[in-house]
Amino acid sequence: MERDRSGRVLAALSVSPALALAGWLLAGLPLLLAGRFAPLPAVLLGVPAAALLCWAGTRDVLRGRRGAGQGVQATPWQVAGVVAVAAGSGVFNVVMHAEQLLVRRDPATYAQYAAWIAGHGSLPIPDQAAAFGGHHPSLYFDSVGTYAVDGGVVPQFMPGPPLVFAIGDWLGAPFAVPAVLGALAVLTVAGVAARLAGGRWAVLAAAAFAVSLPILYTSRTTFSEIPSLILLFGGLALAQDAIEAERPGWRQGLPAGLVLGLAVLVRVDGLRDVLPVLAYAGLLVAMRRSGRPQGAVGVPLLAGLVAGAGLGLLAAYVLARPYLEYLSGSVRPLLLICAVVLVLTPVGVAVAPRLARFRPPRWLPTAGAALVVLVMAGLYARPWFQTVTRKATNLDDARTAEFIAQIQQANGLPVQADRLYFELSLHWVTWYIGIPAVVLATVAAAVLLRRLLRDGRPFVWLLPLAMIGWTTVTTLLRPEITPDQPWASRRLVPVVIPGLIVLAVWGLGWLRERSWPRERVRRWATVAGVLLVLAPPVVTSIGTAFTPVERGEAAAVRSMCAALPAGASVLFVERVTGDRFTQLVRGMCGRPAAQVTRPPGADLAAEPEIRAAVERVRAAGRVPVVLAADPAQVAPYGTPRQIMGLVTRQDERSLVDPPNGTWSLRVNVWMAVG
Repeated sequence: MERDRSGRVLAALSVSPALALAGWLLAGLPLLLAGRFAPLPAVLLGVPAAALLCWAGTRDVLRGRRGAGQGVQATPWQVAGVVAVAAGSGVFNVVMHAEQLLVRRDPATYAQYAAWIAGHGSLPIPDQAAAFGGHHPSLYFDSVGTYAVDGGVVPQFMPGPPLVFAIGDWLGAPFAVPAVLGALAVLTVAGVAARLAGGRWAVLAAAAFAVSLPILYTSRTTFSEIPSLILLFGGLALAQDAIEAERPGWRQGLPAGLVLGLAVLVRVDGLRDVLPVLAYAGLLVAMRRSGRPQGAVGVPLLAGLVAGAGLGLLAAYVLARPYLEYLSGSVRPLLLICAVVLVLTPVGVAVAPRLARFRPPRWLPTAGAALVVLVMAGLYARPWFQTVTRKATNLDDARTAEFIAQIQQANGLPVQADRLYFELSLHWVTWYIGIPAVVLATVAAAVLLRRLLRDGRPFVWLLPLAMIGWTTVTTLLRPEITPDQPWASRRLVPVVIPGLIVLAVWGLGWLRERSWPRERVRRWATVAGVLLVLAPPVVTSIGTAFTPVERGEAAAVRSMCAALPAGASVLFVERVTGDRFTQLVRGMCGRPAAQVTRPPGADLAAEPEIRAAVERVRAAGRVPVVLAADPAQVAPYGTPRQIMGLVTRQDERSLVDPPNGTWSLRVNVWMAVG
């Protein structure tokens, strides 16, 4: 009885983060679309919405109704262990938080996005061209992380994460929110592990997940991967609770589908991650015709999924259309696949009775298990027979190639700028969770797939196995990210690492239940398995876990903003400084900002263009301010003054080994008042 009660508590705790996050997003998105995203209306709408979804998604579990959440059996100590790991993760990452505000990579873009909507509540961001004497061919207002639109700029990326990170800006603790989300992700993954592998393995799954370097990395700053993980794995847990409910139906299936679908509002890649849910919902609809009670979840699961994903795509179209167009080469095929699956769903339902009479050949289960092993072996052996390259066909590709060449030189590697290193993707996984965990996960997936193909059981594993398998293989085949570590490791965070850890602890439990010659051998083998799952991620993470990166940026930004004159219109005349600071000056310093057009291939604008821009600013009644990285670059326009001299640490950039340290980072900004 005590295990049942503790299990229900763990079941409810583990889905509450996803439900609360979904409620907040459902309230925040309409406010942002209406240009009214502000603390009071967001709290008045978001808190009740989050509370309502949490109540709807957990009440059957907490009331102990037969079926709902009954797959979770845990002792009070196991629940306490999971909570302790989650709390420890949150505290540790708050202490070691990063301060990424200078727009060098995605976290700062998200931070600037969040800061803008927290302070202004609307998009697009006005370009304030009047402060520069109006629009002029020599000026442009977008920069890294933003796209130009009529009358302003729009941030890159989906609005879901900034809607959450904005809470930190309102509370005056912007660097704490990622760590809190990381702690909630630990709870979520532990809940899925408890449902699928048993409560005894939840603490191990939570610990192995929490100490993995990519999880530490993305829990310390404003990445989108952790919110995405919470929604995806929280949705998996809700879907399992739904099919196990005493009377499954809309009350259980709709929240599960909605939470899963809203992953698209956080990351466009969420569309790929939830694709298996479409097919799964269609299967449930077909099962309803055969009288199986789980089938009642199919239609509400599908409805919630379509609603959540639809909101994500609507937000992308309205608020991030240039970003959507930039990704159109990968988004359009995904949309087409989703449309085909939706169309085929009623066809599958219609032919389901005939398919039910089909008996698969006896060799199919064993062949399916063998295929899992062969796929993983092939991915691991990939570096020995493939080198992934890409020829630059546009400016972004050319800059990526230049960046990779610089990293190769820094790493002492042969310079081959068109290399992408994607063939090492499974090796990345082994760096961060260890070869034993990958082997255990592979064995578990093979055993589970064999059972599913043989007799359709355990059915609760069907959706998790499909989602983890699909996303893991597609991600490892084409990570589509600049391959330096730990940067590239973020691709593994939403599904690959937590999914393989859940499979690994199930595999460890499966091995424990095998026949052993003596009970003592079984116990020692279990202890050895636990150590083999925990030790490798700890060893890899130890080199960077205690070194926060980009500290001091917040203080440096405050000092720089204070140095800008009142009434200033800021002109960036040098490329790197303009890319890093244009939106920061506009959003965090509250000054109009623009870049002066540079000749092709040049990093510095031509002096006549700069002088003309300075005169137009004066004519507009503003104070012209010129910023660049070097005093000589601003000296022609006034007395140089250094307003930022930041010395800090940045992430290592390793291409063929796991990161084991950090690199130095220096950022200088010089100002001249015209």
